[in-house]
Amino acid sequence: MGTFIGVYLPCMQNILGVILFLRLTWIVGTAGILGSFAIVSMCCICTLLTAISMSAIATNGVVPAGGSYYMISRSLGPEFGGAVGLCFYLGTTFAGSLYILGTIEILLTYIVPKATVFQAESKETEGAALLNNMRVYGTCCLVLMALVVFVGVKYVNKLALVFLSCVVLSILATYAGVIKTLIEPPEFNVCLLGNRSLKNDNFEICAKTKDVKNTTVNMELWALFCTNNTCDDYFELNNLTEIPAIPGLLSGVIRDNLWGNYGPAQTLIEKRNLSSVPAKDVTKDFYKPYIFRDITTYFTLLVGIYFPSVTGIMAGSNRSGDLRDAQRSIPIGTIMAILTTSFIYISFVVLFGACIEGVVLRDKFGDSVKKKPVIGVLAWPSPWVIVIGSFFSCCGAGLQSLTGAPRLLQAIARDGIVPFLQVFGHGKANGEPTWGLLLTVGICEIGILIASLDAVAPILSMFFLMCYLFVNLACAVQTLLRTPNWRPRFKFYHWTLSFLGMSLCLSLMFISSWYYALVAMVIAGCLYKYIEYRGAVKEWGDGFRGLSLNAARYALIRLEEVPLHTKNWRPQLLVMCKLDSSLSVKHPRLLSFTSQLKAGRGLTIVCSVLEGTFMTRGKDAKTGEQNLKAAMASERTKGFSHVVVSSNLRDGFSLLVQSAGLGGMKHNAVLMAWPAWKQARDSSTKRNFIETVRETTSAHQALLVAKNIDRFPSNQDRLKEGNIDVWWIVHDGGLLMLLPFLLRQHKVWRKCRMRIFTVAQMDDNSIQMKKDLQMFLYHLRIDAVVEVVEMHDSDISAFTYEKTLVMEQRSQMLKQMQLSRTEREREVHNQSNVRRMHTAVKLNEVVRMKSQESQLVLLNMPGPPKNKKGDENYMEFLEVLMEGLDRVLLVRGGGREVVTIYS
Repeated sequence: MGTFIGVYLPCMQNILGVILFLRLTWIVGTAGILGSFAIVSMCCICTLLTAISMSAIATNGVVPAGGSYYMISRSLGPEFGGAVGLCFYLGTTFAGSLYILGTIEILLTYIVPKATVFQAESKETEGAALLNNMRVYGTCCLVLMALVVFVGVKYVNKLALVFLSCVVLSILATYAGVIKTLIEPPEFNVCLLGNRSLKNDNFEICAKTKDVKNTTVNMELWALFCTNNTCDDYFELNNLTEIPAIPGLLSGVIRDNLWGNYGPAQTLIEKRNLSSVPAKDVTKDFYKPYIFRDITTYFTLLVGIYFPSVTGIMAGSNRSGDLRDAQRSIPIGTIMAILTTSFIYISFVVLFGACIEGVVLRDKFGDSVKKKPVIGVLAWPSPWVIVIGSFFSCCGAGLQSLTGAPRLLQAIARDGIVPFLQVFGHGKANGEPTWGLLLTVGICEIGILIASLDAVAPILSMFFLMCYLFVNLACAVQTLLRTPNWRPRFKFYHWTLSFLGMSLCLSLMFISSWYYALVAMVIAGCLYKYIEYRGAVKEWGDGFRGLSLNAARYALIRLEEVPLHTKNWRPQLLVMCKLDSSLSVKHPRLLSFTSQLKAGRGLTIVCSVLEGTFMTRGKDAKTGEQNLKAAMASERTKGFSHVVVSSNLRDGFSLLVQSAGLGGMKHNAVLMAWPAWKQARDSSTKRNFIETVRETTSAHQALLVAKNIDRFPSNQDRLKEGNIDVWWIVHDGGLLMLLPFLLRQHKVWRKCRMRIFTVAQMDDNSIQMKKDLQMFLYHLRIDAVVEVVEMHDSDISAFTYEKTLVMEQRSQMLKQMQLSRTEREREVHNQSNVRRMHTAVKLNEVVRMKSQESQLVLLNMPGPPKNKKGDENYMEFLEVLMEGLDRVLLVRGGGREVVTIYS
């Protein structure tokens, strides 16, 4: 199809519709020419700016079926695409409700008003009866239209041109009627009592009495206002006058219609600048044949009611797969259709205000002109041109909505981004979306049960405005990012226009109805989060991924510019995770513990090392990385995974400690599990561990070593009680105190109590030390119980003596021998080991006495010996230090303060 048939005419058909024929005259009468001009201009500018943005997106590559949904999802990502696509689907579905309600309003008000099922028993029940009739006939009409769509969409498409012809003829008839008013205005008069307009469906002559053969005869109006010769006060005090309903272009009525005439519901429609005598008793006015406002009117309400009349600009892009040259046809056809319809709407606003009397314009249902549509009274040659034309126009638009909405839902379902919608991706053998049609009919019925065109229109406005907002956002994001792939064939766009369109959409949402706007945003937000949480992962090269890359690059460069302040310090963890022979994670609880520390909101890099060469183990590295990602997802650990291949494990660990991270986002702490070095066949396990300790110390990075990691709680566990004990032997910058605080933010450890033990020598003032530590914790805003433990050299139990006796005896024997220099150095080293073991055993005994039943014990981790010959003794020392404790976390600070008392 070409531009005219494929884009221009479908857009015209979708834009010109029910609001034009049923509400535009009422909007002009209520808001005035100036107010209506502002409403129409805002809405038309909004759609024009959106069309410019849409043209840029649509010409940046091929747009298959799916139209606006495809454009938004591929530009902003599956989350935004799915959320906005569903909003657009709901908007299209409620549009079907709007058109069906318009069809029934025309049918029951202007074609066969006597076909009502529910009759009003009194004046008070007229509104309820009207709504019930709309519901019954609307439901029947919906079922009939759904059957037509189900039987064959091809018939709907064939009838589209017929329906469009009806719209065009109606518009031409209206213009012809305006021109005719210059020559001969229509002979339609409105009857006024005082300055109040009257319903003229119950009388023919606008007079109280009439002289017939010298006899005064009471007319029909007399019977409406008088009972038993007792007449209504206002009827007696005021005269009846007839004024032309359509004075014509040259009448000067335009001056009276410039300004708005708003008012609350159930107030009388009165002619301006016409005096009347007020009556004393106004309580019975409601029961007289006056014309009342059916709803409270104000400017923002009219915006919400009018906006659906400018929607439908996506009709061309929805047919992109059938166009001969979509990249040329969509921009030209859509923008030309918007300019044409904008001219029609703006000209109608001015012409209606210049031709039609104000009280007639404000008469929504044509009660003052014998139940004819006001625009029909103006049209030439007959009001029936408008009645029939608008009826078929609404029918056609309703069928188009019921045809398009299920296909849009099917496109979303087939993308697989919303799991619960996947059933709607299927249909009949020929691909027709049967299940989607059923859901669409169900949602459409909700709009029909509302039964009021004026109530459904603002809901429809919200969903379309939400969609248009994100089309503009998509274009603005892509333009600002300047990605290499952004090369639209349509060149007449700019990010400022898209931003203006986005701002205008948002403004119109809140102008129309702030509470509907909030509801629409909440719905879109919930859909976004649902798709983000449960939806399928899709990589569509969307703009928000590019925006994230730009933001990350900018943030990383900024992080490099200034040194990190203590207040911003947080544990950025490099997690050394071992893989077994099947490349699965050996200690998944290490990842659980990592996620439990994430209250610090820092970086997490989970790494592993494979031994060999990259040429031979490249595939294993990818498999291992995938397994790491799967384990991280299972344990809800947010971060990055990386597997390196090295000739030996030691070099691999060294490489990771040195180079993991990027720029300012580098790790400052290493987390690993305590090695099973005693069960290992060779000494490489012990050696690799100690070298990692040395390298983290050299790199000024903190080190966390978890013993018995497989006994640590999972993320599903909840520790109901217990303590997290910190044994603060050496000040390490506050890391020992910060880690329990972070753990207690997680639901696993939340109910645990934090205790801090510090060791004092006999000559220290323990009481003062406790007070100082409590004050320090108070300033750090950390809640913990403080306890000072006194230890001295003579406090060695029998258990301690037995443990160290062998080493002491060996030391004494060596002293009595003649030793060489090397032997003397070894002897000094052995004596140092004895002293260390004394300390380890003694401290372990105290820790076990106080913390045997604790959920977690944190201990200062002493540094490794400078002489590598003492490595085994160092490992023995740490084993003794942790002996008999269930869960232990050894902590070695990185040499900088990580907590501060200042805000």
